[in-house]
Amino acid sequence: MIITTTDEIPDKEIVDILGIARGSTVRARNIGRDIFAGLKNIVGGEIEEYTRLQAQAREQAMQRMTQDAERMGADAIVNVRLMTSMVMQGASEILAYGTAVKLE
Repeated sequence: MIITTTDEIPDKEIVDILGIARGSTVRARNIGRDIFAGLKNIVGGEIEEYTRLQAQAREQAMQRMTQDAERMGADAIVNVRLMTSMVMQGASEILAYGTAVKLE
């Protein structure tokens, strides 16, 4: 599966647009991370626990988007975008979406 943020794939022709492929996950913080983040907030610096949490969430959303495109019979996903939003205090959604296409 080719996944790209561009609207074209070099040396490939898009012959059919199958629809929007999407995948999302909702992740919540936990008390252990929050305590450590509070300490980091005082002294400054990267909050590595949240960085890892976000990276895992992005990967899961991308995997789910890819699975959605595979169900449609896609060869590639173009114009891929990632979006995040707060669902409730302490929990956010990561959404990955793009256009599932067939290639010649």
